[in-house]
Amino acid sequence: MQSDVLIVGAGSAGSILAERLSSDPGRRVTVLETGPRAVPPRVGDAHLVPIGPGSPVVIRYPATLTDAPRREVDLVRGAVVGGSGAVNGGYFCRGVPADFAGWRIPGWSWDDVLPHFRAIETDLDFGGPLHGEHGPIPIRRTHEFSAGTRLFVDAVLARGFRWVDDLNGGGPADGVGALPLNVRGGTRVGPGAAFLGPALARPNLVVHPATRVQRVRFSGTRAVGVDALGPSGPVSYAADRIVLCAGAIGTAHLLMVSGCGPADVLGAAGIPVLADLPVGAWFHDHPEWVLPVDWPAAAGRTPIEAALSVDGLEIRLYTAGFAQMTGEMPSDPPHIGVALMRPAARGRLTVTSPDIAVAPVIEHHYDSVTEDVEALRRGADLARDIAGIVDREANWSTTQHLCGTAPLGAVLDPRCRVQGLDGLWVADGSIMPAATSRGPHATIAMIGHRAAGLVVD
Repeated sequence: MQSDVLIVGAGSAGSILAERLSSDPGRRVTVLETGPRAVPPRVGDAHLVPIGPGSPVVIRYPATLTDAPRREVDLVRGAVVGGSGAVNGGYFCRGVPADFAGWRIPGWSWDDVLPHFRAIETDLDFGGPLHGEHGPIPIRRTHEFSAGTRLFVDAVLARGFRWVDDLNGGGPADGVGALPLNVRGGTRVGPGAAFLGPALARPNLVVHPATRVQRVRFSGTRAVGVDALGPSGPVSYAADRIVLCAGAIGTAHLLMVSGCGPADVLGAAGIPVLADLPVGAWFHDHPEWVLPVDWPAAAGRTPIEAALSVDGLEIRLYTAGFAQMTGEMPSDPPHIGVALMRPAARGRLTVTSPDIAVAPVIEHHYDSVTEDVEALRRGADLARDIAGIVDREANWSTTQHLCGTAPLGAVLDPRCRVQGLDGLWVADGSIMPAATSRGPHATIAMIGHRAAGLVVD
């Protein structure tokens, strides 16, 4: 089974990349996706986050958030065509210009990436040079807040914070505003539905669901194919170019079991080293502290409608508790989340076995930098003041925004090619050299669109 381009993973970046590359009818594109192609009923409902226990469209990875004491959680990633973008809360904020300047990667400045942000969207609220008018993903902000969000926003404004009309406007980050959401008529419209779905009728594009890639095959230092486990058993695919879009966890795991990673980690796991690269060596994520509040929960609303950015923190009211958002309970009290958006702490992802069925070891080390913890503490104090609560403990959590396991400038060159190897690219949240000041989904979608020109040029 020979393709011109083989894409591993039909998540947000992979879906867009597949659509763009297959727009050339002379290019044969194959996509391998671990999860099912069909989205089960209600998964597209933007008022639910279908990641609770028993969800058929997610993969769970054990992880450790902090070291003292040790706090263990399960990270959840979408395993369905559309990936995590098919099951998330609909938050579609771009990274801000300073984020991309901080990457210091040629070809990835704000001016370089803005055309790709515009190309993927149709902003239904704002026009002009910063916003797209013809892209497949609709962007809209909530114009009539739920009762709880209205109380949150009013309390924030009463404390002197400014209102930001457009959080995707490319201006200063601090202030409170309505979140850009990729939601239309109560339905989540992610890259899988907006890009890949309409392209499936193309004869030169094939998607194989329920197919988990086991390793990348090489001839010398050139990637030539993959071995996978499909619905009928083991199967191999060959391609001129291979692009890993399996997400920051899945891509890093696949690279390492294929021999691309830190030599000491691979050696200890019994994996022959093909390329000694710092895969998984210093990932980043947005740590979050959560506090219960007394404001009313809101059924039938998106999980977050507005957020306050201040001093590198994002403070947002969740419109309902987690059990209600996931559909496990009809009612659950809401809470405030305090997320650190530019953390100094870095995590580590390693492997212990050449068998990809053995989960990677994921350690966030959120509490390893005193300044991060102090920033979260200040944010929690501000959240208590905003909500009028003085006796609530904040609990450690995570935004589940893990990125940067195969970053540009370290594992990849500026064109997303794995350094020291031929025929192998990465295009997903793995490539981000540092966390963006907003949630990463819109940026990951942009990466998929930008990478299309880098893979084929």
